[in-house]
Amino acid sequence: MAFFKKNKDVEDNDKKNFYEESRTTKDTLGQKLRRLFGGKFLNEESLSELEETLITADIGPKLSIELIEKLKKKSINNIENGIEMLKNELKNILIEKNILLEKGKLNIIFVLGVNGVGKTTSIAKLASLYKDEGFKVMLAAGDTFRAAATEQLTKWATLLSIPIIKQGEGADAASVVFDAIDSSIAKNIDLLIIDTAGRLHTKHNLMEELKKIEKIINNKGKFNKINLLVIDGTTGQNAFNQADSFNKTIGVDGILLSKYDSTSKGGIIFNIQKMLGIPFFFIGTGEKINNIEIFNKNDFVEKIFS
Repeated sequence: MAFFKKNKDVEDNDKKNFYEESRTTKDTLGQKLRRLFGGKFLNEESLSELEETLITADIGPKLSIELIEKLKKKSINNIENGIEMLKNELKNILIEKNILLEKGKLNIIFVLGVNGVGKTTSIAKLASLYKDEGFKVMLAAGDTFRAAATEQLTKWATLLSIPIIKQGEGADAASVVFDAIDSSIAKNIDLLIIDTAGRLHTKHNLMEELKKIEKIINNKGKFNKINLLVIDGTTGQNAFNQADSFNKTIGVDGILLSKYDSTSKGGIIFNIQKMLGIPFFFIGTGEKINNIEIFNKNDFVEKIFS
C-alpha cells in the first residue's frame, strides 16, 4: 500500500509558512478567546459568552454546549486552562485516517461537491500530488453540465501532462466514466480521478446522476473506490448540510476541505466529524497546485488555538 506523504522538512516548512501567514491575516480562535477572556474568571456569564464565541467559529451549537458543560463540571476558572481542555476534547472528536492507494491496480477517486467549492482545482492538486508520488494518473471530466468545468480540467491535465477522458457539453456523464474506466484499464492507470457535476439547484437530478455513475463503476469491477467530498472551508453550516446530503444519498468516505486560508474558521470540521463521523483526508491551503496537505488532527487543533 502507498499513500501520499511529503518530505518531512518540506512539510514542516509548508505548515510553518501557512500558519504564520494565517496569524497575520486574522485572529485564530485561541487569540480571540485570550483577547475576550484573558484575565477573567470563567463564571456563568463569561462561559455563556465563550459558548457564543465557539458557535461563531462554526463549531456548532450542540457541540459548543457540550464543551461548555464539560468546562463547568471540571470547574475550570481561567481561559488558558479552558483552552487546554478544549484542545484535548476536540482532538478526541477528530478522526485521523489515511487514504490508501495501491500502485499497479486501478484506484478511483470519485470527487463530489457543489459548484463553487473549488472542486476542479482540488482535483488538479490531487492529480499533481499523486503523480509526484509515482502514480499513473488519469482524469475524467464527468461534469458535462458546464463546458467551463471541462475546459478548466483539460487545462490542468495539459499542464500536468496527464491524460483526460471527456465528451461534449451535455453528454451523459456516466458514459464519460464508462469510457474512462476502459481507458484506465487499457493504459494500466493507477489512479482515475472523476469530476462530477454540482448543480445544487437541481439537487434531485444531481443525486440521481451520481447514483448512476456509481452503478457504472461498481458494474465495471471491484476497484478501490473512494467517494471524496470537497467542501468550502469558508461556508460554515452550508458545508455541514452538503456533507449530510451527499452522505445520505451516495455515501462519503472522506472530505477535502478547500479554501482553508485566512477567511476560514475551521470549526466546521469538528461539527461534521462529531455529527456525521466522516474523516477529513486533505486540506487545501491556497490556490497554488502544491497548496494541499494531509489532514493531521494535532496540527489542525494546535493551529486553531495558537
